[in-house]
Amino acid sequence: MQPNEWLFIGIFLIVALILPAVPIFLAQLLNPKRPSKMKQEAYECGVETVGDAWVQFKVQYYLYALVFLIFDIEMLFLFPWAVAYNQLGLFALVMMAGFVGILGIALIYAWRKGALEWL
Repeated sequence: MQPNEWLFIGIFLIVALILPAVPIFLAQLLNPKRPSKMKQEAYECGVETVGDAWVQFKVQYYLYALVFLIFDIEMLFLFPWAVAYNQLGLFALVMMAGFVGILGIALIYAWRKGALEWL
């Protein structure tokens, strides 16, 4: 008698729900529950906070991070392509050249808009 394929999926889902739930439940059950005023205070790097903790950053920092993220993801696409380069044909080479070309145009655009300047 062969088990149903859906049985394995059901077991997998049950295990996927139980594995994270058990440690959370145990941590909630076993943690010490003695709150005090000192434990409730905000703590950052050993120094008490002075003034408002809400600080706004310039938009340029986020743009710089996004440009970095785009080129970091480019590496994720280029690495498997480079590993399988011998098995790929001319079509893959042309497509990757187009991909790198589009990213190059995006880099030039970001550079001209001043998104790469750290002010």
